[in-house]
Amino acid sequence: MTGAEAPREGWSPSQRELERRRARARLTRNRMGLATLATIVVIGGLAAAVLLSPGWPRVRESFFDGFHARESLPAIVDGFWINVMMFLIAEPIILVIGLAIALARSSRSPLLVPLRGIAVVYTDVVRGIPTLLLVFLFAFGMPALELQGLPDGAFFWATVALVVSYSAYVAEVFRSGIESVHPSQVLSAQALALSRGQAMRYVVVPQATRRVVPPLLNDFVSLQKDTALVASVSIFDALFTARDYANYNFNYTPYVVVACFFVAMTVPLARLCDWLAARVARRERAGAL
Repeated sequence: MTGAEAPREGWSPSQRELERRRARARLTRNRMGLATLATIVVIGGLAAAVLLSPGWPRVRESFFDGFHARESLPAIVDGFWINVMMFLIAEPIILVIGLAIALARSSRSPLLVPLRGIAVVYTDVVRGIPTLLLVFLFAFGMPALELQGLPDGAFFWATVALVVSYSAYVAEVFRSGIESVHPSQVLSAQALALSRGQAMRYVVVPQATRRVVPPLLNDFVSLQKDTALVASVSIFDALFTARDYANYNFNYTPYVVVACFFVAMTVPLARLCDWLAARVARRERAGAL
């Protein structure tokens, strides 16, 4: 720090500067107070509309009963671990397959034209089929083929269905990241005697991956929730357990308990996604300066 930049000894802000600081602090307090008041009014109005509605006692008894929440909790916890295991198994496989499909679609070699065509058809067809329908097709259809060496359990094929569905979406996310890297990066790598494959591996893919982390996390938030679709093929996950309890006891509180579990699992990842997106935006702004 030079002498011109160093603060002068004994320096104090002027009266005008002190007034500006007080005005900024007052404006900040006013904004925070207004925001707090608006939040209280909106939340209070919504709560009053619900709690004062004629049917609230009946809804409270059917969906927010503490007794049924405690009774169903142990079975729901056991079922929720199935959802967690399915997510943890499917996520890394989806990343690998999605990146492979994206690289196949981004290839320029004439020998890989058939593979590129298969990748295009795969993403177009799979993204056009609802995930729930894929779960039905795989869980009920694949065991009927009696394939040798493969499990025939519903858990295995439901997980495969989720992998197939989400790998198509993740492949497009990776491809958008790859195409966002400027062609000069590849040309510079080739000028350094790197092949196109090496340029993709060491130059393009690392940059593309950093850019697509926020949308990838969004996809995995959706994957966490869509693991509940396996309840449709009679897998005893959290949702199926809640439905079984509700049908037997004629009370829907277990559905609310399951919803709380999924919210507790997805909200931290959603906040991480927002933080990473803001970080990427700050980095891009800093690079543009």
